[in-house]
Amino acid sequence: MDAVLDTINDWYLWIKWLHVASVISWMAGLLYLPRLFVYHCAAAPGSETSETFKVMERRLLRAIMNPAMVATWIFGSLLLAVQDWAGGWLHVKLVCVAALTVHHHLQARWRKDFAADRNRRPARFYRMHNEVPAALMVVIVLMVIVKPF
Repeated sequence: MDAVLDTINDWYLWIKWLHVASVISWMAGLLYLPRLFVYHCAAAPGSETSETFKVMERRLLRAIMNPAMVATWIFGSLLLAVQDWAGGWLHVKLVCVAALTVHHHLQARWRKDFAADRNRRPARFYRMHNEVPAALMVVIVLMVIVKPF
């Protein structure tokens, strides 16, 4: 186990870089997908516009968001292996990351509703949910940079 921790420490900055790049990609998707849903709400089911949104939403989720979320968790877990767990800031951050993950899965479910022409939610619903990842990101960045407790 010490050899694994030594390897993580040797590669720490590279792992951190990969983690940050993954988080940025994941956040971009978490912030953009609900905006697509807002515009998709205005498109008639079965229309060419609706079908275009379906393709955009599927590609965003599958090609960017899902891999970025997995990479965020993998590289973040490696960083956690050598992290001092004494500060309460880390626990707050991890709760927020768990909430982002839940929100990611909610967005994936909503995408399936649009794909099947079963969306019953108004654009306002998605506008409000567009703010959730942003708010969680603010708390996460605050915890990581300031470490208030």
